[in-house]
Amino acid sequence: MAKLAFLGLGVMGAPMARHLLKAGHEVTVYNRTASRAKEWVAQHGGQHAPTPRDAAAGAEFVIACVGNDDDLRSICLGEHGAFAAMGKGAVFVDHTTVSAQVTRALHAQARGMGIGFVDAPVSGGQAGAENGVLSIMCGGDADDYARAEPVMAAYARIARRMGESGAGQIAKMMNQICIAGLVQGLAEALHFGEKAGMDGRAVVEVIAQGAAGSWQMANRHETMLDGKFDHGFAVDWMRKDLGICLAAADEVGAALPVTALVDQFYKDVQSMGGGRWDTSSLIERLRLAGGKRDAV
Repeated sequence: MAKLAFLGLGVMGAPMARHLLKAGHEVTVYNRTASRAKEWVAQHGGQHAPTPRDAAAGAEFVIACVGNDDDLRSICLGEHGAFAAMGKGAVFVDHTTVSAQVTRALHAQARGMGIGFVDAPVSGGQAGAENGVLSIMCGGDADDYARAEPVMAAYARIARRMGESGAGQIAKMMNQICIAGLVQGLAEALHFGEKAGMDGRAVVEVIAQGAAGSWQMANRHETMLDGKFDHGFAVDWMRKDLGICLAAADEVGAALPVTALVDQFYKDVQSMGGGRWDTSSLIERLRLAGGKRDAV
């Protein structure tokens, strides 16, 4: 078992850290809101630290799950950042969805200090974190990944190295591009069915067994029909991720017309006050556009 630091106890990080503790690792946690770290320790055990540097001191692995590029830089760098306390041979594992540029920059800085850095964004949402069945897409040096993989197994259904530094983030962008199109398609189908007087649940029971079936259909159609958007991945975070996707697409010369359109649809949902609704709330935009507010 390893000595670990876990930085960031949000809806994803808190259960991931809990799985590590249950797996027998020695876990010290840090959270920007210190009271949350104290509450986590009181409930689950382990220790908490006042800064990322204090949490990382003596740790073999430092694992992070924070909000964005700036959050990641702030916990890694500077006087109170984790890098300042990590010893040579320690590995930093980042589960945040961020740009490939910041990942590569931090990887280079870590390597210069003798520290490993693995970008390891996750898919599976809060339920996947709670149940320990996340899909993890990784980039970085092969040796660092090989060392980190058994640790990540505490909350992973599958973890795989996609390539060099930044490859995990590119894979996560592909994941979010897929989700955006799938959710919009499902929202349109269910909205169409409502307008046509169909029983959406009955239809989904049939079509989910065919080529139209998807995780989104199986897990979100009922709450979409009921107008319940208080679970899952928030629209605000999806727009952050799609912004990363669109910026990266410009850099590599890829065309993402559907992704760009769905990003604007999510912007509409934000303007409706739905920034904290989960991503399946695209159907509510269609309902309002059609002059019928059935939900929420």
